[in-house]
Amino acid sequence: MSTEITTPDSINTPSLIPTLPGATYVDETVFRVEQERIFEQMWFCAVWSADLAKPGAYKTVQIGRESILVSRTRKGQIRAFYNVCRHRGVKLCMEESGQAARSFQCPYHAWTYDFEGKLIAAPNLTKMPDIDRTEYGLVNVHVREYLGYVWLCLADEPPSFEEDVMGAIEERLGDLRAIEGYDVANLSLGRRITYDVKANWKLIIENFMECYHCATIHPELTEVLPEFADGLAAQYFVGHGAEFGVDVQGFTVDGSEGLERIPGIDEDQDRRYYAITIKPTVFVNLVPDHVIIHRMFPLAVDRTVVECDWLYLPSVVESGKDVSASVELFHRVNQQDFDACERCQPAMGSKVYAKGGVLVPSEHHISAFHDWVSSKLL
Repeated sequence: MSTEITTPDSINTPSLIPTLPGATYVDETVFRVEQERIFEQMWFCAVWSADLAKPGAYKTVQIGRESILVSRTRKGQIRAFYNVCRHRGVKLCMEESGQAARSFQCPYHAWTYDFEGKLIAAPNLTKMPDIDRTEYGLVNVHVREYLGYVWLCLADEPPSFEEDVMGAIEERLGDLRAIEGYDVANLSLGRRITYDVKANWKLIIENFMECYHCATIHPELTEVLPEFADGLAAQYFVGHGAEFGVDVQGFTVDGSEGLERIPGIDEDQDRRYYAITIKPTVFVNLVPDHVIIHRMFPLAVDRTVVECDWLYLPSVVESGKDVSASVELFHRVNQQDFDACERCQPAMGSKVYAKGGVLVPSEHHISAFHDWVSSKLL
């Protein structure tokens, strides 16, 4: 794979380049524009498909300003709707997840919808023959399934999934085929941890993209991936995977042997860690025996819920093998990163940070993310 540097030539670039202004991380108006122009217009990774195992299984997720109901139909298809009754605007499903027996019924006036979103019943509905039951059904949201997850887009005309989602993987790995061997869609959930982070979503992305902080706050990670101690993140190079230390046997908290290797990965992907950012809110982490997926749900300018899944071969999960050593490594990394982001958040509103901070050379690639955010806010 190529290791071409994706950042500007350091000879022609100043050592320090500016970040976004501090207000970008604390201003409620900015966050509202981000909700409208980013989260509600792009493909948003919302639900692990296997969480919707049976017809009528559902999850509700917050995307931007909207509550979205995601469910599985009797034909086994994934459907998504605005979680809003068409009668008087009541929130249809209040729980984060559940199992509907036959239909979704509004708790206010009992308007009832099938799993395809069609209006099928309501008090005195037969006396209102002019009501179009499809037109007054639940409002659909665009749906794609990829990597074993349900991706949603609230835009009337969604952007290209191939360019925005699959293209981000190709841009990072250099070849989309590089992820195919991990067979992510057919892995099983070994562990899920949800983090409620008191920080702006952009701080979390910036943190994930760089490793200038790794030697300072990630002792366990730099033991497993020694090159991270030098401050260059894997995302600094196209196609590069950070190599395990010589004495490290697996991607575990103590460097001990990992679990069963995913058979489809190439030899040159063995003993390496790859990190991918898919804008706006997804991180994909690839190691030889498991895959870690972070999904962010920005709920306020200073609050982001992060759901993190550890995925393993089905045989590993079904056998009940202990996955705690591999989970613990990135759980600690998450805690260390999120604590750092929470320490940054209060200072974003300081007059000292009004013009923002700076990026050192090993962080310069973050400026592309800043430029992208700025282009969305214009």
